[in-house]
Amino acid sequence: MPSPDGTLHAITANRLRDGVVVFLAAGGAWVESFADAALLTKAEAEPALAAAKAQADGDQFGVDVYAFEVERADGTAQPVKMRERIRALGPSVRLDLGKQAAA
Repeated sequence: MPSPDGTLHAITANRLRDGVVVFLAAGGAWVESFADAALLTKAEAEPALAAAKAQADGDQFGVDVYAFEVERADGTAQPVKMRERIRALGPSVRLDLGKQAAA
């Protein structure tokens, strides 16, 4: 459910073992696909982010844990800013590489 202003949030990090971009899914699991990421209201994102940071730190799992804005367009969720779109899909100069190549 979106926030009153319609904004959703997702949480991302880089997996410490290999640097792969991961997203927080429902239930607290980390997944590689943005499509599987939990979409949270701002009120839900703040405590989830704090818990995700603590978990990633304690487990030495991930670094650079942060929340970012997501919007719904044409029935699908997508990151609002280009930085997160690239992190979710892969390189923007070669569509045959990265996660978008598998789609």
